[in-house]
Amino acid sequence: MSLDHYVTLGESGLRVSPFCLGAMTFGEDWGWGSPVDVSETILTRYVEQGGNFVDTANAYTRGHSEKIIGDYHRAGHVRRNQLVIATKFFANLFPNDPNGGGASRKSIISACEDSLRRLQTDYIDLYWMHLWDRFTPIEETMRALDDLVCSGKVRYLGFSDTPAWKTSQAQVLSGFRGWSPLVALQIEYSLIERTVEGELIPMAQELGLAVTPWSPLRGGVLTGKYTRDNAKNSKPERGSRVTSFLTEPAFLIVDELLRISSELETTPAAVALSWVQAKPGVSSTIIGARTLDQLEQNLTGLSLKLDAKYIQALDQVSQPTLGFPMNFLQAAPMIMHSGATVNQEPSDVWPMSPRTDDERY
Repeated sequence: MSLDHYVTLGESGLRVSPFCLGAMTFGEDWGWGSPVDVSETILTRYVEQGGNFVDTANAYTRGHSEKIIGDYHRAGHVRRNQLVIATKFFANLFPNDPNGGGASRKSIISACEDSLRRLQTDYIDLYWMHLWDRFTPIEETMRALDDLVCSGKVRYLGFSDTPAWKTSQAQVLSGFRGWSPLVALQIEYSLIERTVEGELIPMAQELGLAVTPWSPLRGGVLTGKYTRDNAKNSKPERGSRVTSFLTEPAFLIVDELLRISSELETTPAAVALSWVQAKPGVSSTIIGARTLDQLEQNLTGLSLKLDAKYIQALDQVSQPTLGFPMNFLQAAPMIMHSGATVNQEPSDVWPMSPRTDDERY
């Protein structure tokens, strides 16, 4: 598979690359990341390979990430319509403004207009709610987002890092009111973070939402560069967001990645990315890169197709604890389900399998 093997995003007609280029590292405003020239080089290589899906947020590098993308297409390096630009709202970039962040109507509209200015465009292809705002009624949020779609400032909507029950409420409400629906769900998903398989991914499949995983390499933990020997002395730029995952369970996963990548003559990162991209419900995996070399290495995961034995080995070593009710449903000795028998395995009546109507282009 290649970047120009476009897939439809959820139950929309929007076609995107199977690997999305994450732009959180564009700019050095957080003390780490890529300078402007390197960010543009990464964008150029991604587009040259057929990539069209770029993900950013108003919070990333304090808005600089959006501006780098805007400057890039305005300079004529790529046609604006060639890109599917996704950005997010929620972060408050103005600490003295109590309405500067969140998901209220006032905040959403202001954030959208600010992002449009930084991106130097008159529309956003995919607008994500970055986090759930528990202080704002979901009706207010969804109506404001529908108004942005109707005004032409936004094309499609999605949620990121929001509980399954709240996402379901929003989607059902939109359908009932005739408002613009959500088409995608952005969640953390990797060999280290699989608890989303309990509620979030089945919900997304049921409601027609494309899953776009973020941090599929868990900040570099799954690349193999961190080992039991160097873990205590490692000082990654992202600090505890990485070091907190340098644990024995993670190293057992890395051991398996190293074994498989050695057999396949590839990298642990490519194996980890191939694994997550092949999981049910996943449409486009968000990859990040601070250097051109990192981008090239990550893209190899797209052309790698793992045999069932490798997927099974990785599934076993990374098996998550899902909690109630999934643990109950999986362990129940008798499934009270029409057509089920006591001899059936829980997976026979509660499958995690791809939807048969998933269209790929």
